[in-house]
Amino acid sequence: MKRIVYAFMLFAAILACKKDKNQVIESKRDIQRSYTFSNGIMPENVLRSYLSRSITQAEFLTTDGFYNDGAYPDKADDTRMLKNMGAKFIGRSIYTWGLEGRINNPLFMSNAKVKISEMHLTDSDMLFQAAIFEIITPDVNTVPVPAWVFQEFGLAVSARNFVYTDMINLDGVGVGQWGYGSVPDISRLETRMYFFFLATKYIGTGIEAIHFGQVELMSMVDKNNNYAGWSDLLTRIRAMAKTKAIRGTVICDAHLGSGGIVIDGKLLFDFVSFPMRIKEISGEPQKGELKKFYLDAIYGRTKGGITPSGWSCDKALYQVEFDNFGISDHPGVSSISDEWTWGYDEISWYYNQSEDYRNEFLKYASKWIVKTDLNGYVQMPGSRVVITSNGATRYRANKKSDACVNGRNQEETIKLLWLEEE
Repeated sequence: MKRIVYAFMLFAAILACKKDKNQVIESKRDIQRSYTFSNGIMPENVLRSYLSRSITQAEFLTTDGFYNDGAYPDKADDTRMLKNMGAKFIGRSIYTWGLEGRINNPLFMSNAKVKISEMHLTDSDMLFQAAIFEIITPDVNTVPVPAWVFQEFGLAVSARNFVYTDMINLDGVGVGQWGYGSVPDISRLETRMYFFFLATKYIGTGIEAIHFGQVELMSMVDKNNNYAGWSDLLTRIRAMAKTKAIRGTVICDAHLGSGGIVIDGKLLFDFVSFPMRIKEISGEPQKGELKKFYLDAIYGRTKGGITPSGWSCDKALYQVEFDNFGISDHPGVSSISDEWTWGYDEISWYYNQSEDYRNEFLKYASKWIVKTDLNGYVQMPGSRVVITSNGATRYRANKKSDACVNGRNQEETIKLLWLEEE
């Protein structure tokens, strides 16, 4: 009898050990960490390495006089913070939302180039991302078309500016969607010429990643043409990057609610980005959680294929971010039928939480996504515009100090979460 009891206890102990071992495996990623890439190819482990150290640092490379989202006080402290954290992928670091005329000022790009060079003196592995969004305004009529853009598209060189009306949809789809601005139609040659112009300018500053916003919104015609417009544009941008990018490579992503665009078995984008889609917890005011299949949440839904770098995957890699898209007509009130979290966009909801809960939610989200889908990553919040009852301001993850009086104290939590993955 004693032997039977002992055998049973031993068997139970073995099962417990196996269970504990599996739990450890589930809570940590097995990444062969590397930040080495070149010649248009980023291996899977390198892309995973970058996504695992990704942070939204909106307009980090933008300088005074060019900001889209208002004042950016105590910005110098962000340099210290990014280095302290060990951030590698600096998301949305430069862009315009409309306001195309700013590109005519050479300081817009040259100041960014200086800052990237400065950051690379400390950490040459840092990768900076620009964004080209789903908006075009009549201001683009002030931007001259360089000769090299005509030449790229096999057109006769002429002295003219870009033309807004040649970028919008001929049937009026998306026209005026942003008030003064419209959704550009990627099937139109002028749109692709302008996007190629922007991408080339950004890559010339040291940018090595480009986020293309809501690609499917700009595909009102292209989706019925096997995405020929996007395929044409991205092929040109990647070829250009081989000779003009720092490491001969640019990685491209977009908000893709469909889970990705696959053409003849090949993924059009290197990875997918998407909002977190934070679900309100009923009966727990202001609390949120992540759920598969909630609204259009991307978890587990990305498509597979051959990536632009040539390696295959069953499902594309992706990152989820604390998105910003405004405030609802019911701030502070629950409504699980819409994308707002307690009436706010995701980053504004997050901003409004207590410091303890902000840190708790980051820990929860990071661990939840590892257990739910190893192809997904959380893009940490570093700096992003938020909307409050008192108007717009910026969320800042920095330690609160005299150097950053508006810091929200997530810096050390993010650093610790990243160190735990080593």
